[in-house]
Amino acid sequence: MVLLSSHTILIFYTYYLIKNFKLKNSIQTRMVIKVLAIGDVGNTIRTLQKLVKKSEIHLINYPRDGSAFFVNVDDVKLFKTRKVREQVKIINEIKDDYDICLTTASERIAYLADLNYIAYYLGRDIDVPMFKKNSTEEWATEPLHKLNFFERKFYWNAFKNAVVHIAGKWQFEYLSKYTKNAINSSRDPIDPDEFNPNIKPIERKKSKFTFFSPLRLDKSKGSDLLWEAIKLCKSDFEVIGIDWFEEATEESKKFKKKLLNEMPSQIKLIPIIKRSEIARYYTYADAVIANLFLGAHELVSLESVMCGTPVIQYTDRKIKIIVNETEIKSPFLPFSNDPKSIADMIDKVVESKEFRQKLFEDEYQFVNEVADPVKCAEWWDNLFEDLVKKHKSIRKNSSPFRIKLRMVGFLIANRLYSQKIKKLILNSDYQKTGQELYDNPPQTSS
Repeated sequence: MVLLSSHTILIFYTYYLIKNFKLKNSIQTRMVIKVLAIGDVGNTIRTLQKLVKKSEIHLINYPRDGSAFFVNVDDVKLFKTRKVREQVKIINEIKDDYDICLTTASERIAYLADLNYIAYYLGRDIDVPMFKKNSTEEWATEPLHKLNFFERKFYWNAFKNAVVHIAGKWQFEYLSKYTKNAINSSRDPIDPDEFNPNIKPIERKKSKFTFFSPLRLDKSKGSDLLWEAIKLCKSDFEVIGIDWFEEATEESKKFKKKLLNEMPSQIKLIPIIKRSEIARYYTYADAVIANLFLGAHELVSLESVMCGTPVIQYTDRKIKIIVNETEIKSPFLPFSNDPKSIADMIDKVVESKEFRQKLFEDEYQFVNEVADPVKCAEWWDNLFEDLVKKHKSIRKNSSPFRIKLRMVGFLIANRLYSQKIKKLILNSDYQKTGQELYDNPPQTSS
Protein backbone atom coordinates (compact mmCIF):
# COMPACT_ATOMS: atom_id res chain seq x y z
CA MET A 1 0.00 0.00 0.00
CA VAL A 2 1.39 3.32 -1.02
CA LEU A 3 0.93 6.19 1.38
CA LEU A 4 0.78 9.61 -0.16
CA SER A 5 2.29 12.56 1.56
CA SER A 6 0.16 15.61 2.30
CA HIS A 7 2.25 17.48 -0.27
CA THR A 8 1.43 14.93 -2.99
CA ILE A 9 -2.25 14.97 -2.09
CA LEU A 10 -2.25 18.76 -2.36
CA ILE A 11 -0.71 18.55 -5.84
CA PHE A 12 -3.32 16.03 -7.01
CA TYR A 13 -6.14 18.12 -5.53
CA THR A 14 -4.85 21.28 -7.20
CA TYR A 15 -4.61 19.44 -10.53
CA TYR A 16 -8.18 18.21 -10.10
CA LEU A 17 -9.46 21.72 -9.42
CA ILE A 18 -7.65 23.18 -12.42
CA LYS A 19 -8.86 20.40 -14.71
CA ASN A 20 -12.43 20.70 -13.46
CA PHE A 21 -12.36 24.49 -13.88
CA LYS A 22 -11.11 24.15 -17.43
CA LEU A 23 -13.80 21.60 -18.19
CA LYS A 24 -16.56 23.77 -16.79
CA ASN A 25 -15.19 26.79 -18.57
CA SER A 26 -15.01 24.83 -21.81
CA ILE A 27 -18.63 23.78 -21.43
CA GLN A 28 -19.67 27.34 -20.80
CA THR A 29 -17.70 28.49 -23.82
CA ARG A 30 -19.39 25.93 -26.02
CA MET A 31 -22.87 26.77 -24.72
CA VAL A 32 -25.11 28.05 -27.47
CA ILE A 33 -27.16 31.07 -26.52
CA LYS A 34 -30.73 30.74 -27.73
CA VAL A 35 -32.36 33.99 -28.79
CA LEU A 36 -36.08 34.45 -29.37
CA ALA A 37 -36.54 37.22 -31.95
CA ILE A 38 -39.94 38.87 -32.46
CA GLY A 39 -40.42 40.99 -35.57
CA ASP A 40 -37.95 41.71 -38.34
CA VAL A 41 -37.64 45.18 -39.88
CA GLY A 42 -35.71 45.11 -43.14
CA ASN A 43 -34.87 41.39 -42.79
CA THR A 44 -32.05 42.42 -40.45
CA ILE A 45 -32.74 39.70 -37.89
CA ARG A 46 -33.04 37.00 -40.53
CA THR A 47 -29.59 37.99 -41.76
CA LEU A 48 -28.20 37.88 -38.21
CA GLN A 49 -29.84 34.49 -37.82
CA LYS A 50 -27.66 33.15 -40.61
CA LEU A 51 -24.44 34.86 -39.49
CA VAL A 52 -24.10 34.44 -35.70
CA LYS A 53 -21.75 31.69 -34.48
CA LYS A 54 -22.25 31.44 -30.72
CA SER A 55 -25.99 32.03 -30.78
CA GLU A 56 -29.09 30.50 -32.32
CA ILE A 57 -31.82 32.94 -33.28
CA HIS A 58 -35.38 31.71 -33.59
CA LEU A 59 -37.31 34.35 -35.52
CA ILE A 60 -41.06 34.79 -35.62
CA ASN A 61 -42.47 37.62 -37.73
CA TYR A 62 -45.90 39.07 -38.38
CA PRO A 63 -48.31 37.91 -41.11
CA ARG A 64 -47.36 39.10 -44.60
CA ASP A 65 -49.62 41.58 -46.36
CA GLY A 66 -49.36 44.52 -48.71
CA SER A 67 -45.82 45.58 -49.59
CA ALA A 68 -44.39 42.80 -47.40
CA PHE A 69 -44.21 40.85 -50.63
CA PHE A 70 -41.39 43.18 -51.64
CA VAL A 71 -39.89 43.96 -48.26
CA ASN A 72 -39.87 40.55 -46.53
CA VAL A 73 -38.44 37.16 -47.45
CA ASP A 74 -40.39 33.93 -47.76
CA ASP A 75 -38.53 31.53 -45.47
CA VAL A 76 -39.47 33.02 -42.08
CA LYS A 77 -41.89 31.61 -39.49
CA LEU A 78 -44.94 33.87 -39.10
CA PHE A 79 -47.59 34.43 -36.48
CA LYS A 80 -50.84 32.95 -37.78
CA THR A 81 -52.87 35.84 -36.42
CA ARG A 82 -52.65 39.59 -35.83
CA LYS A 83 -54.47 39.30 -32.51
CA VAL A 84 -52.05 40.41 -29.80
CA ARG A 85 -53.50 38.09 -27.20
CA GLU A 86 -52.92 35.06 -29.46
CA GLN A 87 -49.39 36.20 -30.33
CA VAL A 88 -48.53 36.47 -26.63
CA LYS A 89 -49.99 33.00 -26.03
CA ILE A 90 -47.67 31.56 -28.71
CA ILE A 91 -44.64 33.29 -27.17
CA ASN A 92 -45.55 32.05 -23.67
CA GLU A 93 -45.70 28.47 -24.97
CA ILE A 94 -42.12 28.56 -26.30
CA LYS A 95 -40.27 31.19 -24.23
CA ASP A 96 -38.63 28.77 -21.78
CA ASP A 97 -36.64 27.25 -24.64
CA TYR A 98 -34.69 30.52 -24.95
CA ASP A 99 -32.22 32.63 -22.98
CA ILE A 100 -32.99 36.18 -24.15
CA CYS A 101 -35.43 37.99 -26.43
CA LEU A 102 -34.68 40.42 -29.28
CA THR A 103 -37.42 42.70 -30.62
CA THR A 104 -37.77 45.02 -33.60
CA ALA A 105 -40.96 47.10 -33.36
CA SER A 106 -42.35 44.35 -31.10
CA GLU A 107 -41.76 45.44 -27.53
CA ARG A 108 -45.43 45.11 -26.66
CA ILE A 109 -45.45 41.34 -27.24
CA ALA A 110 -42.29 40.80 -25.19
CA TYR A 111 -43.62 43.08 -22.44
CA LEU A 112 -46.95 41.25 -22.25
CA ALA A 113 -45.11 37.91 -22.15
CA ASP A 114 -42.88 39.30 -19.34
CA LEU A 115 -39.56 38.68 -21.07
CA ASN A 116 -36.09 40.14 -20.72
CA TYR A 117 -35.77 41.73 -24.15
CA ILE A 118 -33.40 43.80 -26.24
CA ALA A 119 -35.21 46.58 -28.12
CA TYR A 120 -33.58 47.19 -31.52
CA TYR A 121 -34.77 50.27 -33.48
CA LEU A 122 -34.48 50.57 -37.23
CA GLY A 123 -36.88 53.35 -38.23
CA ARG A 124 -40.31 54.69 -37.40
CA ASP A 125 -40.48 52.66 -34.23
CA ILE A 126 -38.39 55.31 -32.48
CA ASP A 127 -38.64 58.55 -34.45
CA VAL A 128 -42.45 58.17 -34.39
CA PRO A 129 -42.88 56.31 -31.09
CA MET A 130 -46.30 55.05 -30.07
CA PHE A 131 -45.88 56.40 -26.55
CA LYS A 132 -45.81 60.00 -27.79
CA LYS A 133 -49.05 61.97 -28.17
CA ASN A 134 -50.09 62.53 -31.81
CA SER A 135 -46.74 61.13 -32.88
CA THR A 136 -45.62 62.17 -36.33
CA GLU A 137 -42.49 62.57 -38.44
CA GLU A 138 -40.75 65.92 -38.25
CA TRP A 139 -41.39 66.45 -41.95
CA ALA A 140 -45.12 65.72 -41.75
CA THR A 141 -48.05 67.64 -40.31
CA GLU A 142 -50.53 64.79 -39.87
CA PRO A 143 -49.99 62.41 -36.92
CA LEU A 144 -49.14 58.83 -37.80
CA HIS A 145 -50.36 57.60 -34.41
CA LYS A 146 -53.47 58.91 -32.63
CA LEU A 147 -53.46 56.78 -29.53
CA ASN A 148 -55.34 57.49 -26.32
CA PHE A 149 -53.65 58.20 -22.98
CA PHE A 150 -53.90 54.61 -21.73
CA GLU A 151 -52.42 53.17 -24.94
CA ARG A 152 -49.54 55.64 -24.84
CA LYS A 153 -48.91 54.77 -21.19
CA PHE A 154 -48.80 51.08 -22.06
CA TYR A 155 -46.27 51.62 -24.86
CA TRP A 156 -44.13 53.81 -22.62
CA ASN A 157 -44.02 51.05 -20.02
CA ALA A 158 -43.13 48.53 -22.73
CA PHE A 159 -40.33 50.83 -23.89
CA LYS A 160 -38.90 51.30 -20.39
CA ASN A 161 -39.04 47.57 -19.65
CA ALA A 162 -36.35 46.63 -22.22
CA VAL A 163 -33.05 45.49 -20.69
CA VAL A 164 -31.18 47.58 -23.27
CA HIS A 165 -31.98 49.72 -26.32
CA ILE A 166 -29.96 49.67 -29.55
CA ALA A 167 -29.97 52.04 -32.49
CA GLY A 168 -27.51 53.68 -34.84
CA LYS A 169 -27.22 56.55 -37.30
CA TRP A 170 -30.16 58.98 -37.25
CA GLN A 171 -32.30 56.62 -35.13
CA PHE A 172 -29.94 56.96 -32.16
CA GLU A 173 -30.54 60.71 -31.99
CA TYR A 174 -34.23 60.03 -31.32
CA LEU A 175 -33.58 57.09 -29.00
CA SER A 176 -31.22 59.09 -26.80
CA LYS A 177 -34.05 61.55 -26.04
CA TYR A 178 -35.96 58.88 -24.15
CA THR A 179 -33.36 56.73 -22.38
CA LYS A 180 -29.75 56.63 -21.21
CA ASN A 181 -29.77 52.83 -21.35
CA ALA A 182 -28.88 52.83 -25.04
CA ILE A 183 -26.09 51.53 -27.27
CA ASN A 184 -25.10 53.39 -30.42
CA SER A 185 -24.14 50.93 -33.12
CA SER A 186 -24.37 51.49 -36.86
CA ARG A 187 -23.53 47.94 -37.85
CA ASP A 188 -25.99 46.60 -40.42
CA PRO A 189 -25.42 42.97 -41.40
CA ILE A 190 -25.61 42.12 -45.10
CA ASP A 191 -25.71 38.51 -46.27
CA PRO A 192 -22.90 38.03 -48.83
CA ASP A 193 -24.65 34.96 -50.24
CA GLU A 194 -27.65 37.08 -51.23
CA PHE A 195 -25.82 40.26 -52.22
CA ASN A 196 -22.64 39.94 -54.27
CA PRO A 197 -21.39 40.89 -57.77
CA ASN A 198 -21.95 37.36 -59.10
CA ILE A 199 -25.74 37.58 -58.86
CA LYS A 200 -27.23 37.08 -62.32
CA PRO A 201 -28.74 40.37 -63.58
CA ILE A 202 -32.34 40.63 -64.78
CA GLU A 203 -32.95 40.13 -68.49
CA ARG A 204 -33.97 43.56 -69.66
CA LYS A 205 -32.76 45.59 -72.64
CA LYS A 206 -30.72 48.65 -71.69
CA SER A 207 -30.51 51.52 -74.18
CA LYS A 208 -28.97 54.16 -71.91
CA PHE A 209 -27.37 54.63 -68.52
CA THR A 210 -29.73 53.05 -66.00
CA PHE A 211 -30.28 53.78 -62.33
CA PHE A 212 -32.24 51.51 -60.02
CA SER A 213 -34.10 53.04 -57.06
CA PRO A 214 -36.08 50.46 -55.02
CA LEU A 215 -37.20 52.87 -52.32
CA ARG A 216 -40.75 53.55 -51.28
CA LEU A 217 -41.90 56.73 -53.06
CA ASP A 218 -42.22 58.94 -50.02
CA LYS A 219 -41.04 62.24 -48.61
CA SER A 220 -38.83 60.45 -46.07
CA LYS A 221 -36.96 58.85 -48.98
CA GLY A 222 -36.51 62.11 -50.89
CA SER A 223 -38.69 61.18 -53.87
CA ASP A 224 -39.77 64.80 -54.42
CA LEU A 225 -36.12 65.91 -54.28
CA LEU A 226 -35.24 63.38 -56.97
CA TRP A 227 -38.09 64.63 -59.16
CA GLU A 228 -36.80 68.21 -58.84
CA ALA A 229 -33.19 67.18 -59.43
CA ILE A 230 -33.99 65.30 -62.63
CA LYS A 231 -35.44 68.51 -64.11
CA LEU A 232 -31.97 70.10 -63.71
CA CYS A 233 -29.95 67.20 -65.12
CA LYS A 234 -28.09 67.53 -68.44
CA SER A 235 -27.18 63.86 -68.96
CA ASP A 236 -29.24 61.10 -70.60
CA PHE A 237 -30.44 58.28 -68.35
CA GLU A 238 -33.45 56.44 -66.97
CA VAL A 239 -34.42 55.48 -63.43
CA ILE A 240 -36.16 52.17 -62.70
CA GLY A 241 -38.34 52.72 -59.65
CA ILE A 242 -40.88 50.61 -57.78
CA ASP A 243 -44.59 51.41 -57.87
CA TRP A 244 -44.67 51.57 -54.07
CA PHE A 245 -46.22 54.49 -52.19
CA GLU A 246 -46.85 55.46 -48.60
CA GLU A 247 -50.60 55.89 -48.02
CA ALA A 248 -50.98 55.74 -44.24
CA THR A 249 -52.35 59.29 -43.96
CA GLU A 250 -54.27 61.77 -46.10
CA GLU A 251 -51.09 63.82 -46.32
CA SER A 252 -49.16 60.88 -47.80
CA LYS A 253 -51.97 60.17 -50.28
CA LYS A 254 -51.78 63.76 -51.53
CA PHE A 255 -48.00 63.41 -51.82
CA LYS A 256 -48.47 60.31 -53.97
CA LYS A 257 -50.89 62.13 -56.28
CA LYS A 258 -48.44 65.02 -56.68
CA LEU A 259 -45.57 62.67 -57.53
CA LEU A 260 -47.60 60.86 -60.16
CA ASN A 261 -48.77 64.11 -61.73
CA GLU A 262 -45.25 65.55 -61.90
CA MET A 263 -43.28 62.38 -62.65
CA PRO A 264 -40.33 63.05 -65.03
CA SER A 265 -40.13 61.04 -68.23
CA GLN A 266 -36.84 59.49 -67.02
CA ILE A 267 -38.70 57.62 -64.26
CA LYS A 268 -39.92 54.15 -65.24
CA LEU A 269 -42.05 52.51 -62.56
CA ILE A 270 -42.28 48.73 -62.44
CA PRO A 271 -44.71 46.65 -60.35
CA ILE A 272 -43.71 45.34 -56.97
CA ILE A 273 -41.03 42.66 -57.26
CA LYS A 274 -40.17 39.85 -54.90
CA ARG A 275 -37.56 40.49 -52.25
CA SER A 276 -35.49 37.67 -53.72
CA GLU A 277 -35.26 39.57 -57.05
CA ILE A 278 -33.82 42.83 -55.77
CA ALA A 279 -30.14 41.79 -56.01
CA ARG A 280 -30.65 40.99 -59.71
CA TYR A 281 -31.71 44.61 -60.25
CA TYR A 282 -28.66 45.87 -58.34
CA THR A 283 -26.28 43.94 -60.61
CA TYR A 284 -28.24 45.02 -63.70
CA ALA A 285 -28.13 48.75 -62.92
CA ASP A 286 -25.20 51.05 -63.70
CA ALA A 287 -25.79 52.83 -60.40
CA VAL A 288 -28.36 53.01 -57.61
CA ILE A 289 -30.20 56.03 -56.20
CA ALA A 290 -30.87 55.58 -52.48
CA ASN A 291 -32.27 57.86 -49.77
CA LEU A 292 -31.93 61.54 -50.59
CA PHE A 293 -33.65 62.89 -47.48
CA LEU A 294 -32.57 61.36 -44.17
CA GLY A 295 -28.83 61.87 -44.54
CA ALA A 296 -27.70 58.39 -43.48
CA HIS A 297 -27.33 55.09 -45.28
CA GLU A 298 -30.04 52.45 -45.26
CA LEU A 299 -29.89 48.81 -46.33
CA VAL A 300 -30.40 49.71 -50.01
CA SER A 301 -27.05 51.51 -50.11
CA LEU A 302 -25.20 48.65 -48.43
CA GLU A 303 -26.84 45.93 -50.52
CA SER A 304 -26.10 47.74 -53.76
CA VAL A 305 -22.41 48.22 -53.00
CA MET A 306 -22.09 44.57 -51.97
CA CYS A 307 -23.44 43.75 -55.45
CA GLY A 308 -20.71 45.87 -57.04
CA THR A 309 -22.89 48.86 -57.94
CA PRO A 310 -22.13 52.47 -56.91
CA VAL A 311 -24.72 54.51 -55.02
CA ILE A 312 -25.94 58.10 -54.95
CA GLN A 313 -27.20 58.89 -51.46
CA TYR A 314 -27.37 62.10 -49.46
CA THR A 315 -25.06 62.14 -46.43
CA ASP A 316 -25.65 64.57 -43.57
CA ARG A 317 -22.19 64.89 -42.03
CA LYS A 318 -23.70 65.85 -38.68
CA ILE A 319 -25.11 62.34 -38.26
CA LYS A 320 -22.56 60.14 -36.49
CA ILE A 321 -21.78 56.66 -37.76
CA ILE A 322 -20.50 54.71 -34.75
CA VAL A 323 -18.79 51.32 -35.10
CA ASN A 324 -17.04 49.76 -32.10
CA GLU A 325 -17.47 53.05 -30.23
CA THR A 326 -15.52 54.83 -32.98
CA GLU A 327 -16.96 57.34 -35.42
CA ILE A 328 -16.31 56.67 -39.10
CA LYS A 329 -17.11 58.97 -41.99
CA SER A 330 -19.58 58.05 -44.68
CA PRO A 331 -18.35 58.44 -48.29
CA PHE A 332 -21.82 58.45 -49.84
CA LEU A 333 -22.49 61.57 -51.93
CA PRO A 334 -23.73 64.27 -52.18
CA PHE A 335 -23.23 66.05 -48.84
CA SER A 336 -26.18 68.33 -49.62
CA ASN A 337 -29.68 67.30 -50.64
CA ASP A 338 -30.73 70.40 -52.49
CA PRO A 339 -31.93 69.40 -55.99
CA LYS A 340 -29.02 71.18 -57.72
CA SER A 341 -26.43 69.17 -55.76
CA ILE A 342 -28.29 65.94 -56.47
CA ALA A 343 -28.52 66.81 -60.17
CA ASP A 344 -24.79 67.56 -60.37
CA MET A 345 -24.03 64.21 -58.71
CA ILE A 346 -26.29 62.32 -61.12
CA ASP A 347 -24.59 63.96 -64.11
CA LYS A 348 -21.11 63.15 -62.76
CA VAL A 349 -22.01 59.50 -62.19
CA VAL A 350 -23.55 59.17 -65.65
CA GLU A 351 -20.81 60.98 -67.57
CA SER A 352 -17.58 59.97 -65.80
CA LYS A 353 -16.51 56.34 -65.52
CA GLU A 354 -13.45 57.40 -63.48
CA PHE A 355 -15.57 59.33 -60.97
CA ARG A 356 -18.01 56.44 -60.72
CA GLN A 357 -15.21 53.95 -60.06
CA LYS A 358 -13.57 56.11 -57.38
CA LEU A 359 -16.92 56.66 -55.69
CA PHE A 360 -17.59 52.94 -55.63
CA GLU A 361 -14.15 52.12 -54.19
CA ASP A 362 -14.69 54.55 -51.31
CA GLU A 363 -18.19 53.18 -50.71
CA TYR A 364 -16.98 49.59 -50.83
CA GLN A 365 -14.35 50.23 -48.15
CA PHE A 366 -16.96 51.86 -45.90
CA VAL A 367 -19.57 49.14 -46.43
CA ASN A 368 -17.04 46.43 -45.65
CA GLU A 369 -16.59 48.05 -42.27
CA VAL A 370 -20.20 48.74 -41.25
CA ALA A 371 -21.71 45.64 -42.87
CA ASP A 372 -18.93 43.10 -42.44
CA PRO A 373 -20.82 39.86 -41.71
CA VAL A 374 -18.16 38.40 -39.41
CA LYS A 375 -17.77 41.57 -37.33
CA CYS A 376 -21.54 42.07 -37.13
CA ALA A 377 -22.02 38.50 -35.94
CA GLU A 378 -19.27 38.82 -33.33
CA TRP A 379 -20.78 42.05 -32.00
CA TRP A 380 -24.22 40.52 -31.53
CA ASP A 381 -22.86 37.23 -30.16
CA ASN A 382 -20.92 39.16 -27.51
CA LEU A 383 -23.95 41.28 -26.65
CA PHE A 384 -26.18 38.23 -26.23
CA GLU A 385 -23.53 36.55 -24.07
CA ASP A 386 -23.12 39.57 -21.80
CA LEU A 387 -26.87 40.01 -21.31
CA VAL A 388 -27.52 36.33 -20.62
CA LYS A 389 -24.80 36.35 -17.95
CA LYS A 390 -26.42 39.40 -16.40
CA HIS A 391 -30.08 38.36 -16.51
CA LYS A 392 -29.78 34.52 -16.23
CA SER A 393 -33.24 33.82 -17.67
CA ILE A 394 -35.56 35.07 -20.39
CA ARG A 395 -38.25 35.45 -17.73
CA LYS A 396 -38.52 38.85 -16.08
CA ASN A 397 -40.38 37.09 -13.22
CA SER A 398 -42.92 39.80 -12.55
CA SER A 399 -45.84 38.75 -10.36
CA PRO A 400 -48.67 36.85 -12.12
CA PHE A 401 -51.06 39.61 -11.03
CA ARG A 402 -48.93 42.33 -12.63
CA ILE A 403 -48.61 40.33 -15.88
CA LYS A 404 -52.36 39.80 -16.02
CA LEU A 405 -52.95 43.48 -15.31
CA ARG A 406 -50.77 44.46 -18.30
CA MET A 407 -52.85 42.39 -20.69
CA VAL A 408 -56.17 43.57 -19.28
CA GLY A 409 -54.98 47.18 -19.39
CA PHE A 410 -53.79 46.82 -22.98
CA LEU A 411 -57.03 45.23 -24.18
CA ILE A 412 -59.22 47.81 -22.44
CA ALA A 413 -57.14 50.72 -23.74
CA ASN A 414 -57.21 49.36 -27.28
CA ARG A 415 -60.96 48.91 -27.22
CA LEU A 416 -61.58 52.47 -26.14
CA TYR A 417 -61.22 53.34 -29.81
CA SER A 418 -64.46 51.81 -31.05
CA GLN A 419 -64.47 54.05 -34.10
CA LYS A 420 -61.00 52.85 -35.01
CA ILE A 421 -62.12 49.22 -34.89
CA LYS A 422 -65.20 50.03 -36.93
CA LYS A 423 -63.10 51.78 -39.56
CA LEU A 424 -60.72 48.86 -39.70
CA ILE A 425 -63.59 46.44 -40.32
CA LEU A 426 -65.48 48.52 -42.86
CA ASN A 427 -62.59 50.08 -44.76
CA SER A 428 -59.90 47.71 -46.08
CA ASP A 429 -57.73 50.65 -47.12
CA TYR A 430 -57.24 51.54 -43.48
CA GLN A 431 -54.97 48.55 -42.91
CA LYS A 432 -53.72 47.96 -46.44
CA THR A 433 -51.69 50.27 -48.60
CA GLY A 434 -54.63 51.35 -50.70
CA GLN A 435 -53.19 49.76 -53.81
CA GLU A 436 -54.68 46.51 -55.04
CA LEU A 437 -51.30 45.71 -56.58
CA TYR A 438 -49.77 45.16 -53.18
CA ASP A 439 -52.40 42.71 -52.07
CA ASN A 440 -52.31 40.72 -55.29
CA PRO A 441 -48.73 41.21 -56.52
CA PRO A 442 -47.49 39.77 -59.80
CA GLN A 443 -45.35 36.66 -59.65
CA THR A 444 -42.79 37.89 -62.18
CA SER A 445 -41.53 41.23 -63.37
CA SER A 446 -38.91 42.57 -65.71
